[in-house]
Amino acid sequence: MSTDSDQISETVLGFGLPRVQVYRRSEDNAQDTSSTESTMLEYLSAVELPVDTRFILVQCTSPLTKSRHFREALELMDDRPIDSLLSCCRTKRFFWNEDGQPINYDFRNRPRRQDFDGYLMENGAFYISTVGDIIANHNRLSGRIGTYEMPEYTGLEIDEPHDWIVGEELMKKYTDT
Repeated sequence: MSTDSDQISETVLGFGLPRVQVYRRSEDNAQDTSSTESTMLEYLSAVELPVDTRFILVQCTSPLTKSRHFREALELMDDRPIDSLLSCCRTKRFFWNEDGQPINYDFRNRPRRQDFDGYLMENGAFYISTVGDIIANHNRLSGRIGTYEMPEYTGLEIDEPHDWIVGEELMKKYTDT
């Protein structure tokens, strides 16, 4: 877990999870404008993992991710010739650009949402790649990219205060407590 916050660090360590460690990121990588890639590269430089090690970037803004999602995604990577993978969820929304043009359907022949296959939307829950590929490409994704489809409700990302309200209700419905 990467943070520069004493409070977050103490909270995480307070759970007493033996396999969880806190990495104290630098001030440069603790800014609102810091990229995730720069933080990943800083961490990988500090810990010196073998280049063929699989690295899973898990984002705390996606709290509806379950351990089975990681397991299934890793199995998918074992079964397919892919170099990196991102988590997605299917959306059946119709999108428009600012010029009043539809992006993903013909409004003259509007499909019913039930008959629309939709599109995979990056849900930001997690990304898997190798240490070597991340270092070489300075990116969480590279090479042959695969997708792991998660349930639609996992599209929620906690970025704004109102997201907490929605997230709490989804957690009540979809998590075992």
